[in-house]
Amino acid sequence: MSAHETSWYLKWGNAAQIAAALVAALGFTAVLLQFSELRSNNKATAARQVYLAYLDLEFKYPEFAEPDYERIKTSDRATQSRYESFVSYLLYACEEALAAFGKSEEWRYTCDTEIKVHLPFLCEKTAADPAYLRTFSGSTQSFVKAAMAAAAVSSPPECKLRKT
Repeated sequence: MSAHETSWYLKWGNAAQIAAALVAALGFTAVLLQFSELRSNNKATAARQVYLAYLDLEFKYPEFAEPDYERIKTSDRATQSRYESFVSYLLYACEEALAAFGKSEEWRYTCDTEIKVHLPFLCEKTAADPAYLRTFSGSTQSFVKAAMAAAAVSSPPECKLRKT
């Protein structure tokens, strides 16, 4: 055997190390994909739970689910506060749902339908307290503004739905 030839076990040893590194890289990639899938599933589960809690509120307070906003405005402060909390919870539920299922048109349509009856309140609330909507994500703020534009909500102080 000449001095320039490499032993067979050294050649195969290098190949085995390269193969082991590739297998490890594939394993690491699989773990990252599993973490990503778990995170996505957790977001979806949390969004469903928040939305179900909102539906429970809707069942407990049907007068807020289909509000007579003019009557609510003239009611006592406790009722007004409960209604504001109801709408805030709806916005939070939609925020969670749209973040988890953003590509799903069904969820966007559901939230749009739920928010539509509350647009006069949201119009007046944001006019009186511009910081109110800033407590929600930018996507939720955009969603509410787009819903107002689509329903042609008139500007404050009137804040009436122009389209049905």
